[in-house]
Amino acid sequence: MNQSHDGFNPFSVLCSQTSLGGSLFLLQRMKKYIQDDWNKCDLTKIRTITFLCRMFPWSFNLGRAVMAIDYMVFTLRLIHIFAIHKQLGPKIIILGKMVKDVFFFLFFLGVWLMAYGVAHQALLFSYDPRSKWIFRRVFYRPYLHIFGQINIHEMDERTCTYNHSEIDAGAEPCLSTYANWLVVILLVIYLLFTNIVLVNLLIAMFSHTFSKVQEHSDIYWKFQRYNLIVEYHYRPCLAPPFIIFSHLHILIKRHIRQIPSAKSQHFGEKWESRKQGTCLKMN
Repeated sequence: MNQSHDGFNPFSVLCSQTSLGGSLFLLQRMKKYIQDDWNKCDLTKIRTITFLCRMFPWSFNLGRAVMAIDYMVFTLRLIHIFAIHKQLGPKIIILGKMVKDVFFFLFFLGVWLMAYGVAHQALLFSYDPRSKWIFRRVFYRPYLHIFGQINIHEMDERTCTYNHSEIDAGAEPCLSTYANWLVVILLVIYLLFTNIVLVNLLIAMFSHTFSKVQEHSDIYWKFQRYNLIVEYHYRPCLAPPFIIFSHLHILIKRHIRQIPSAKSQHFGEKWESRKQGTCLKMN
């Protein structure tokens, strides 16, 4: 989970993460690694960096785009360090649960966006045969309508053409003005439902998620802090890409010479002693 070195040696990062599983088998470690949301973020970075390594000189612009996305993932990965803070740690849990709420909210929004977008395209732009503009008007423009970007002049008559070849060349297609009044009614219903009903539904879901996590914020923070301490307790001292030497040392020490981990024994003894002390206090 090191932010600054993941791109230099993805293999060493993967070895570093899967070696933190203690006595678990390799497949169990890999499964445990993939289940963590932050590790999924790391895998995204590794995949995009690998994709960049396969770029050719002619794909410079594509490489720039992938690198920009990769930078966003690297930067957002820094949120993980806030888990150590008592106030900010639970907020990370809240953000993660809110993202899930948004995911389910998008199902409702997608249905309404599709319904209005297809009707809007069919009623106003029935003479436009360009497929890329059809998809743009069906999905992109209804999405912008939610944020108030509405071009009212689209519903009025203007200089245009019905010739398909001229439209393909870039000329403005004529609008179907026979039902522009119906488009206005559909727009009002669409904005009323999306901007008022669906947005307030999302706010209510956020409020419920926030209150539910905030009630047990101390417990969430302690679990986060414990997991972070355990993770760095088992982590080798070297950082990628030099961590490969630590992996070789661990391979020789653990699997060839069969020497048990001193860190695991030390941490296990302290955990057992604390657990016994807690049981004695309860008795």
